[in-house]
Amino acid sequence: MMQHKSILIMAGGTGGHVFPALAVARCLMAQGVPVSWLGTAAGIECRLVPGDGIDLHLIDVRGIRGKGIGTLLCAPVIMLKALIQALLAMRRLRPGVALGMGGFVSGPGGIAAWLLGIPLIIHEQNAIPGLSNRILSLVAAVVLEGFPGVFRGNKSQYTGNPVRSDIAGLRPPELRLRSRGSAGLQLLVLGGSQGAQVLNQVLPELSRQLGREMDLRVWHQAGERHYAGTCDAYRQSGVDPQKVRVVPFIEDMAAAYDWADLVICRSGALTLAELCVAGIASILIPYPHAVDDHQTANAKRMVAHGCAILIPECGLDLCKLAEIVTDFSRIREKLIEMARRARELAKPDAASAVASFCLEYRNA
Repeated sequence: MMQHKSILIMAGGTGGHVFPALAVARCLMAQGVPVSWLGTAAGIECRLVPGDGIDLHLIDVRGIRGKGIGTLLCAPVIMLKALIQALLAMRRLRPGVALGMGGFVSGPGGIAAWLLGIPLIIHEQNAIPGLSNRILSLVAAVVLEGFPGVFRGNKSQYTGNPVRSDIAGLRPPELRLRSRGSAGLQLLVLGGSQGAQVLNQVLPELSRQLGREMDLRVWHQAGERHYAGTCDAYRQSGVDPQKVRVVPFIEDMAAAYDWADLVICRSGALTLAELCVAGIASILIPYPHAVDDHQTANAKRMVAHGCAILIPECGLDLCKLAEIVTDFSRIREKLIEMARRARELAKPDAASAVASFCLEYRNA
């Protein structure tokens, strides 16, 4: 009866964890494999997962590192409560495999799977592994990597980071970019699913300056919390409202990437995977407070391959940024070459590869 058991996906918090996990879930369900999900009530999974017809089971857990002494003192209670909840959920579900795709839920969920003898697979998205995955790698059946060489040992396998199938299906960058000619620049601004305040502050003024020199069009994902303020900043800058589109969140990322000539963004693992699969040049401004500074490590992989420019937030200068964007607008072949190099790093079949490992260990 093992072949009828479900795959339990453990992922939560931000879109950076949930969207790759959803890509794997959809791949599994397309093969008739039942999927259930372990998440948290505070995460974006509560909005996204039920829409795919996946049973969502919630536990109470939150981040501990960098949250202050009070949270650190409460950590044993927080983790014990989450572990008990995860154990109870798994006892009910009896999955054939537990797949940890990141977020705070993966820690207690992974330990619960190990205690119950459920095969555990973990996927590390970043170039520097998080604390939970470093611990879980000791008991996992297999460790999957979004970047090559993150873990040592024969348990690690490089799959890349899963992306949504509609992004993987985009036209090659040469066709997209050359079809637009050389007039103007279409700039996509992404701060992750929650937005990035530094980009929300800088881009309106950048758009004002460059709008006097070129036909610049901007599509800006500002995040729910910063949406109104970002709209006000663009209005006050005097930018032509017909050339700027500000949204709290972009649901159809494939359409956004298909539209974009250039992307300015943070360097979360999911965003970089999508940039590579789509094939788009980028200016990366890593989130400086990411745990272990993993966003900078992610970005350096892209820069080393010649498909991105890295600007630390502490070194973000409006004049320098304007110079870089202007250079891209004048030399379209540079955009195309960097986009082509990004696609060389792409792993468009990553979701299928992760799903295959789940099925292999479920049926073992």
